[in-house]
Amino acid sequence: MDDMRDWLEEVDRRGDLYRIDGADWNLEIGAVSMLNGGKPDGPALLFDNIKGYPPGYRIVTCSMSTTNRIAHLLGLPQGLSDMEMVAQLRRKIPQWFADAQQFPPKEVQSGPIIENVQSGKDVDLFRFPAPYWHEGDGGRFIGTAHAIITMDPDTGEVNLGTYRAQLHDQDTVGFFARPGTHGRIHCEKWHAKGKPCPVAVSLGHHPLIMRIASTSVPDEYSLIGAIREEPVEVIREEITGLPIPADSEIVIAGWCYPGEMRPEGPFGEWLGYSSAEAAPAPVIKVERVYHRDNPILLGSPPARPPSETTHFRVLMGSAILHNWLDESGVPDVKGVWLSEAAVRMLIVVSIKQRYVGHAKQVAMLVAGSRHGDGGSNMTRYVIVVDEDIDPSNVQDVLWALCTRSDPDQDIDIIRRTWNTSLDPMVARPAKAFFNSRALIDACKPFERLAEFPKEISISPELRARVSEKWGSRLRL
Repeated sequence: MDDMRDWLEEVDRRGDLYRIDGADWNLEIGAVSMLNGGKPDGPALLFDNIKGYPPGYRIVTCSMSTTNRIAHLLGLPQGLSDMEMVAQLRRKIPQWFADAQQFPPKEVQSGPIIENVQSGKDVDLFRFPAPYWHEGDGGRFIGTAHAIITMDPDTGEVNLGTYRAQLHDQDTVGFFARPGTHGRIHCEKWHAKGKPCPVAVSLGHHPLIMRIASTSVPDEYSLIGAIREEPVEVIREEITGLPIPADSEIVIAGWCYPGEMRPEGPFGEWLGYSSAEAAPAPVIKVERVYHRDNPILLGSPPARPPSETTHFRVLMGSAILHNWLDESGVPDVKGVWLSEAAVRMLIVVSIKQRYVGHAKQVAMLVAGSRHGDGGSNMTRYVIVVDEDIDPSNVQDVLWALCTRSDPDQDIDIIRRTWNTSLDPMVARPAKAFFNSRALIDACKPFERLAEFPKEISISPELRARVSEKWGSRLRL
């Protein structure tokens, strides 16, 4: 499998990489990355000669902020619209899952990651230019585009997850895994046995590793292998026994001990807000550090959507959720879109109505699904529209919402549903995190489909005629 450096060379050849020398890890790298990451055509960024660090200790950001770079990463065609990209992913994802068993990780004895090794008192995580990403953050976060590797103590299942990691001191990082995530469940199982949870963290790697780690899918290593059509080479890490990518740039390994907590946060999160106040969270005590010569840290600072953090999640999550609805037996789902304004908090589904209650059925399934973008926590609004509405077009959706629904008849509220501390609407302090979900039927009333007023439209024949006569002048 290609590594981070191969990927950088490919992106550079495509003219899609911009180098920045001399930026400060303290806020500057974060600000430049966020300003660039929200642009639909912003390049990938490679920072070098970072203030206070030796040349060659680099940071990459904005790796996946455009549809074209995501398509390139996944081996898909260039120049696709977002909904065309979702359609491509819908076809590819089942194939990748089916092929995954053919590409389990391949254990090797050596790799670039072991070029440099520090243990015990020699561990110093400040040797890497972990940025202070946002004004108002509670500290430097070394993990924003990383992969935290854990293992289920009962089954041996290995999971890769992306849970933000604050740099506390030279050998301690945060482990902010939300309740219900695989990493958190693994950790709780180890602690229930009275044992520390072994943890390894890859902090720089091919961007595909991070993007799959941040998606709710099983057997991440094998899925990455299926996408790249080549197994991920892993080394059995000596301290924890966990499989780490042999071609990673930086890997740390250690233990999450029961009851050991540190104040964590706040941190500027993907919703566009600084997350809550500092609160106790588990930590990883690092016993071993591995890194390549001139290591590259991969970063993805969250920002107000749309941003680099959200774009891949929207595309992949929309495709996964659409496929799951089809597999659930719901007929004629025509489109699914996790709004880039809020990702899983606003989900729009278009259907061709087949029976009374069809739209309500779809809305209820979506509201409770763990498919798509990492689970069903934080879903706030589910809107179901007719097949003539593009679910990714905000104006189309708002038009349907305002002209095809009635608040008294077409909105249902589900209360006390799964939520997270990242939700800015949760009052602090809170003993538990709940939210409500609005299910909105913005379809034409099924019993009035035949008689519902006809939309204003232009026939294909008339469109062709006026375009031929005046199209060049008016850009029709």
